[in-house]
Amino acid sequence: MELSEKAEEILEALWVNMEEEGKKPLDLGASRDEPAISELEKLGFIKLDANHIYLLEKGKQDAQTAIRRHRLAERLLADVLDVKKKIINEVSCRFEHLLHKGLEDNLCILLGHPKICPHGKPIPPGKCCREKGKKEYFKVVSSLSELKEREKGVVAYLHTKDPARMHKLMAIGVLPGMNITLLQRFPSYVFKIGESQFAVDKVLAEGIYVRLTHA
Repeated sequence: MELSEKAEEILEALWVNMEEEGKKPLDLGASRDEPAISELEKLGFIKLDANHIYLLEKGKQDAQTAIRRHRLAERLLADVLDVKKKIINEVSCRFEHLLHKGLEDNLCILLGHPKICPHGKPIPPGKCCREKGKKEYFKVVSSLSELKEREKGVVAYLHTKDPARMHKLMAIGVLPGMNITLLQRFPSYVFKIGESQFAVDKVLAEGIYVRLTHA
């Protein structure tokens, strides 16, 4: 059974609040009479008491999958369609409902298995991420470490949890929107930005995500 858009949005909000932010339980407020709340309760996705709403185990998987679709949609809009950041969330809310369940793994592969959305929030991994390398299709976005020599593109975004590494990449000019070409993979990753060449190790190369061009 397909959830209504409103029910899916509530499920996503619950997952973010309770699983990512640790707010348990969530205040029910004035939403008790919302039809989508009744929809989720009948499906066994949530539980209500006098003042609170709880996300049940049965609803967690559907909620996580919905969040995954939403954040992958954000990455697609930002990295491939170049939608402005300030309207990405609004557009992706509409787009994710057009993205049929089961297609998110294909989109994830296309985008190079991104780990974060454009707002820096983690993208829940899917089966394709766990089986990465077994069956890959054409990708629009890849980490620099996965490029072949002489492949080129535009820096889509950077991802590293280490501030020092992020600072190093930015200091040498690795910024979103910059043209980049991989020149060498071994013994270090050598790439060209503008007229300058730089060498980085694999860890740094893995944090540079490139929107490929095939001119």
